[in-house]
Amino acid sequence: MRIATNVLTRLPPVDPPLSPYTGWTRAHWEALADHLLDAVVPYATPGFARFRLPGRPSISGLASDGLEGFARTFLLAAFRIAGAGGEVAPSLLERYAEGLVHGTDPGHPYAWPVAADCSQQIVEAASIAVALHETRPWLFDRLDPGERERVVAWLDGFAGKRTWQSNWVLFPVMVQQFLAGAGGPHDPAAVEAGLDRIEQWYVGDGWYTDGDGRSFDYYAGWALHLYPLLWARMSGDEARAARYRERLRVFLDQYQHMFARDGAPVHQGRSLCYRFAAVAPLWLGELFDATPLPAGRTRRIASGALRHFVERGVPDERGLLSLGWYDRFLPCVQHYSGPASPYWASKAFVGLLLPADHPAWTVREAAAPIDEGDRVVAMPGPGWLVHATRHDGIVRLVNHGSDRARHIAPEGLEDPHYARFGYASHAAPEAGEDSRVRAVDGHLAVMAPDGTVSRRRRIEPVAAHDRFAASAYVDKTPEGPVRVVTASVARGPWEVRAHRVTAPAGRTVRDGGYALAGSRPPSVHTGPGWARVSRPDGLSSVVVGLHGLGGAAVAPAVDANAYGVRSATPYLTGPHPGGSAVFVSLVALTGDRVEPAALADAFAVAVDGDTVTVTYPDGERVEVALGDTPSYARHPAGGGTPVRWSAG
Repeated sequence: MRIATNVLTRLPPVDPPLSPYTGWTRAHWEALADHLLDAVVPYATPGFARFRLPGRPSISGLASDGLEGFARTFLLAAFRIAGAGGEVAPSLLERYAEGLVHGTDPGHPYAWPVAADCSQQIVEAASIAVALHETRPWLFDRLDPGERERVVAWLDGFAGKRTWQSNWVLFPVMVQQFLAGAGGPHDPAAVEAGLDRIEQWYVGDGWYTDGDGRSFDYYAGWALHLYPLLWARMSGDEARAARYRERLRVFLDQYQHMFARDGAPVHQGRSLCYRFAAVAPLWLGELFDATPLPAGRTRRIASGALRHFVERGVPDERGLLSLGWYDRFLPCVQHYSGPASPYWASKAFVGLLLPADHPAWTVREAAAPIDEGDRVVAMPGPGWLVHATRHDGIVRLVNHGSDRARHIAPEGLEDPHYARFGYASHAAPEAGEDSRVRAVDGHLAVMAPDGTVSRRRRIEPVAAHDRFAASAYVDKTPEGPVRVVTASVARGPWEVRAHRVTAPAGRTVRDGGYALAGSRPPSVHTGPGWARVSRPDGLSSVVVGLHGLGGAAVAPAVDANAYGVRSATPYLTGPHPGGSAVFVSLVALTGDRVEPAALADAFAVAVDGDTVTVTYPDGERVEVALGDTPSYARHPAGGGTPVRWSAG
């Protein structure tokens, strides 16, 4: 635990009777919001129109980065101001009022950049529009008429500007709706177009993909659910709001399982420097009466996530949010991100819009699912299988459906934050350039004699049901196509992976486990058909060959992982005979003391053509068919009704 000293002095005492899991209350959220807002003041330009935070500039340039600093912290300020009914320090209101006035003044030296197609300004205009709506009685309405006209004129400049076909289509929706409410020029057709566009990306079960293809990540919650409901709050459109509320309710029933017992979110997807913004949809469910969670559970999970980052040095000693996860770590940051980008984390504080006497703030914290027992949750929308274990508090996500492939060149490297099999709350994918080329962790690679590895660029989802998920990928090589069909079965900390690999002769199959990282090199142990990487805190990443994978080794890396400077990945290898062959492994990220050699004997595996049968130590039996008609059957130990799924 390493809470920055200046954060620690700002936080109130914990309240175990009210919050037995986290100790945190609304007062902690308010105190941290105030600290974040105060910390950026020294970096404001004269007149507060821009906040020029230290760090790597974005590709959009310094002027855009400065606007981003204003807009994203203004969103945080808005939730703080509105949640307090305007009863905040006068200086907070004054500096954002000044910034609005000067930023929209074309003659001011720090005026905001004008609108342009697909520009970062469009993103920031949406945050400003939401913030203006929420703080209207205390800010916009108190500007003089000429100043209000300039704000309206700047926002109106975005009318008709082209956006990227992703969550970006919602930014004009928010801008146009604020303009409508402010009596300014606006385009109702632009609102309809943006809201209609996301309907094409809704895949069911509460899940949206972020644009065409299969781009499933935290944007589903902190953008594609958030903006439509905030728009409904602005517009009063009850018909659409009812649809969005029901989708959020279904989404949260699954999404609540994405957080570890210590609050850590699963480390998957892009824009991870937004960190605790991941809890925004949880608060949104309370704000719109659209959650299946008890109010005490909502706060337990949300406060747990916020406290998790604070206890690991976020914000830092300056009170700032850096480009990284815990520390600055640029390999998990996109090129479009600049020094102020992490302040989309402000969305986590949308819960402050709830009144102080709302049950989400006043009832006793209730247990999260992981507090009560082990869980395996199939998520058919994104093609995920989430399995969590109570004893070590870890959540693991088995990915058989998200690839963000439309952003990858045909021969380019896949994104390690999307294309891997395994993601977790306590581990991150290897993201350094060399690690991306090697693609060891969380990947079934078919290796050519020259060391070239097959790439899982485009995932073909098969199913996610019960404790089973499956997918396929195809990679073209000079010697012929490589096709890999993989089925995963989760139970406790373990994932059984069965692969049907079709490839030219003379190849080697390599199956990688979770990369484990820390400040010091992890300890490494290997044996016949198994490998284990362990940290001093007891966390281990383990792989065990159950069929066809007799070789084992560990791939070390430096500065490649968001969880620590030194990392290592255990992996298995086996020769491929040519044609189609089946390989089976056991993969785990666990806090248990593990003896891999004993596990190889404890799990019985039989392979008959394309069908794999695995018998667990307690007698439970699972059958998976990997052929033209994939199927799955689970026979509980001691009898009971089998669980079955078939593509036919």
